Amino acid sequence: MRMRFIRPLLAVPALTVLTVAGLAACSGAPTPGSTGSATQAPSSSAPASSSPASGAPTSSAPTSSSSGTAELSITLMETPEAAPKTFTLVCADGKPAAESKHPSPAEACATLKNNPAILSPAPPRTDQACTMQYGGPATAKVTGAVNGKEVTAAFSRTDGCQIAMWDAAKSILGSDGGA
Repeated sequence: MRMRFIRPLLAVPALTVLTVAGLAACSGAPTPGSTGSATQAPSSSAPASSSPASGAPTSSAPTSSSSGTAELSITLMETPEAAPKTFTLVCADGKPAAESKHPSPAEACATLKNNPAILSPAPPRTDQACTMQYGGPATAKVTGAVNGKEVTAAFSRTDGCQIAMWDAAKSILGSDGGA
């Protein structure tokens, strides 16, 4: 009779380990390319708001003396029917330059200085599960250079991972994506 009580007790730790492992797999950073788009989106991002839900990692402070330097072109499409909006963002030491044509250049430059890797593409993870939610038709493309490194990044709001990446970079994109 005792064996019946021991087996369920032994099964509980195994179930706990499986549950924790499953949750850990779901809590990773958003992955690029999870929408199947030709251009990869960034995988490293800094929170643009106080929302802890994105789960996106932040990078450490840059070590180069040119931190906070950027020359970017941002193309934003709020809807497929809308005319594209194009912004330029020029930053020096985390501060916007006069030639910046961006809705919030100071905030965008500060975001880039604090996390220059936010626009760096990374290979997509194949084991990342993303929520099947649609955040709207908005898309954005960012090209240029940050701290002397060339960047090309694409953003969309087609699933939970892509929405989290958009939200992390929204100050740079110049839009919250209509959310």
